[in-house]
Amino acid sequence: MGRLFVVNLEGQIYSCKYCRTHLALYHDIISKSFHCRHGKAYLFNKVVNVWLGKIEERLMMTGMHTVADLFCVGCGSIVGWKYETAHEKSQKYKEGKFVLESLNRVKVVGADESRLWVSHEADAGGSEEGEDV
Repeated sequence: MGRLFVVNLEGQIYSCKYCRTHLALYHDIISKSFHCRHGKAYLFNKVVNVWLGKIEERLMMTGMHTVADLFCVGCGSIVGWKYETAHEKSQKYKEGKFVLESLNRVKVVGADESRLWVSHEADAGGSEEGEDV
């Protein structure tokens, strides 16, 4: 096993609800209209500090997709999934995008400001099945 490098983000970020490892920036959200088995989930253009699980076919609410689960590099929890392939033409916009669940939204003022503060509020939770756009 190699050395673990964790990317620290600045600005409005989303982090793992279990270990608070930074996962994505607010401005990388494509859609907040996704749902998983236990609540809300968001579609992101870009994520960090995750590793991909095994690629598999999965039947979701919007049809068959080829996906890979996303695992947090900090704690190993499943935090969402990546769309590798969408089999229906209307769903092709999801390809290469990431759905995150089990998130905390964190507001951070950069270190160059006179005060640095972080507030954590739970935003989403659940598992990797299904979405609704």
